[in-house]
Amino acid sequence: MTDHPPSLSASAAEPWQIRAARADEHAAVGQLMVTVYSALADFPTPQQQPRYYDMLANIGQLTTRPGVQLLVVEADGELLGAVVYFADMAQYGSGGIATTLTDAAGFRLLAVSPAAQGRGVGRALMASCIALAVEQGRQQLVIHSTRAMRTAWGMYERHGFRRAEELDFMQESLAVYGFRLRC
Repeated sequence: MTDHPPSLSASAAEPWQIRAARADEHAAVGQLMVTVYSALADFPTPQQQPRYYDMLANIGQLTTRPGVQLLVVEADGELLGAVVYFADMAQYGSGGIATTLTDAAGFRLLAVSPAAQGRGVGRALMASCIALAVEQGRQQLVIHSTRAMRTAWGMYERHGFRRAEELDFMQESLAVYGFRLRC
């Protein structure tokens, strides 16, 4: 077992690398996440949920937790996307019961640069998280999403994730929906 994410390239036409973010990239990844999430229609704004957006802006702080990796997709020095992978659900940091699961890994906060959307970056990040969970012997991979992220829902469902209502919770006034993939 390794703590390093599998390095993936989409194709010769889309050469990129998935790797752990370097500490000097954390601020740029945080800004990418703030940009992506604040642009979602029907998603809370930074003024409505300042603590959430502060967490996004300071995303690198999550990597100080055991088993947490901040993965990025990079091509020619440009960050195209990122996701946070949790090998230990106790570190997942969500509402609901997800943090009590002992046979699971999870990922949160998947974000793809607006310029890279539609190129398979999100799918590659998701596939990397699935590969890590399988490699680490996890029985399931847990994720959460909101109605504002319906495009991502379709991607998750096409790759075997199923709704798991027992993992749903409310984040202030925002309904958050759980999904799981059996590994």
